[in-house]
Amino acid sequence: MEKEVIYFTPEDAAKTLPLVKKIVADILAEGKELKNIAEYVEGELTEDPEITKRVSKMQGYIDELYEIGCFYKDWNFEFGLVDFPSVIDGEDVMLCWRSDEETISHYHCADEGFSGRKPIPPEYLGEF
Repeated sequence: MEKEVIYFTPEDAAKTLPLVKKIVADILAEGKELKNIAEYVEGELTEDPEITKRVSKMQGYIDELYEIGCFYKDWNFEFGLVDFPSVIDGEDVMLCWRSDEETISHYHCADEGFSGRKPIPPEYLGEF
């Protein structure tokens, strides 16, 4: 059974950001370690117990984000991109946050990615 989509206002997403930042920091740290280990492992990566343990740990972090209602999008583990489903001007969009940003200030259409980011209209930002 698929999980029901949680829609965030920019204010709601901002309230989750402290927790999201911690989880993303953990994901990026595991991703960095995985890349380092993979450089030195010979043979099949899926058979290495250290890699298996770290992948499982990382999947747990990604699942935490999913439980909050947002989605991890940086599979190179460099920037920590997270999307939060939202509605702007009656259209389903993704509020988009990158780990080097202080706040959530951009969004993109659901079928676009990071390259389609636009500033969130001021009337949707409220008082946060």
